Amino acid sequence: MLKSLLSAVSLIATVNAGLACTAVDIVAGDKTVIAGRTMEWAFDMKWALVSQPKGTELSLTAPPSTGLPAKTEATKYAVVGVSAGIIPGGALLEGQNSEGLGMSANFLPGFTEYQTVTKDDTDYVSILGFGSWALGNHATVAELRAALPRIKVWADPSLPSGPTPPTIHMIFTDRSGDGMVVEYVGGELQIHDNVAHVLTNAPTYDWHLLNARNYLNLSTVGVQSVNIGNVNVTALGQGGGMMGLPGDYTPPSRFIRAAFLRHNITPPATGDDAIQAIDHILNTVDIPLGIAQSKDGDQVVSDYTQWVSIKDLTHNRLLISDYAHRTSFLTIDLDKVFASGKASSVLVTDLPYPGAEAIGAFGN
Repeated sequence: MLKSLLSAVSLIATVNAGLACTAVDIVAGDKTVIAGRTMEWAFDMKWALVSQPKGTELSLTAPPSTGLPAKTEATKYAVVGVSAGIIPGGALLEGQNSEGLGMSANFLPGFTEYQTVTKDDTDYVSILGFGSWALGNHATVAELRAALPRIKVWADPSLPSGPTPPTIHMIFTDRSGDGMVVEYVGGELQIHDNVAHVLTNAPTYDWHLLNARNYLNLSTVGVQSVNIGNVNVTALGQGGGMMGLPGDYTPPSRFIRAAFLRHNITPPATGDDAIQAIDHILNTVDIPLGIAQSKDGDQVVSDYTQWVSIKDLTHNRLLISDYAHRTSFLTIDLDKVFASGKASSVLVTDLPYPGAEAIGAFGN
């Protein structure tokens, strides 16, 4: 038992040193649904903001070892998202569709094991095509939840995934406020109701919920003063109720920090208020270059916040900023992008910051 415990601790320590992403969603008082996320990485993934119009043809493949044919499927809905350009053909890790369904994919190394596709299976998609399939063909979380058990999601060494294995779990939110977390663990699909409205990285979502029980003492209200003998000792300032709130950048600590803030902020009244609230929460997990470092052989590498996106799922808006323009979000009117029916792609770092004016197509 001790050996197993030490192995588990070692595994968690290893994956915590990896990639750092945080996602948060909020429903405002006016029912506007806002979902935001950070993307951290240690090297340039050539992130690109891409548009996939309604009717985009997807190639749904099976592992080459099965001999199963690739299936072509036209999407039902227009999608805008962020793709990793370093991966041949790309792979959506963030996005939203014209119906208000949004997705954020966060890395789950050490725990992810996708499904096994057999020669008898008829519905399958690689994890690299999963984001486009999910957003391109489903309007709501409930619709996607019903479809997931019918399709096999796979990954093997034949996938051109670049320098990092594509081990991810996904958070989905729709404009009704419904949300779920999708994971593949032990070769099985696992779907969790998104009760925390937060997702980070490893370990799995259920582990993070259990870990939250260690922080029941946290409070937004601090003790103002105590009597020690005959002396009244006052607090040095506000915020004492949050003593013990973890401040490091490991996934468990970011999960607790983001969840505490998400569930204790003054409830936002409007969508714009919710955008500000999520931006403030994400600022608490924003990683400056040089702070979260690890060693790759003799080379020291640093995770840092490469970009941040905030999705207005109710009004089809997307706000995005990169590392060099962290305080200047570009606002994109997605209805204009969806209506254009055009496919497009532009590097996130090449977008026209600072975007004080909303734009209807990338770079215009």
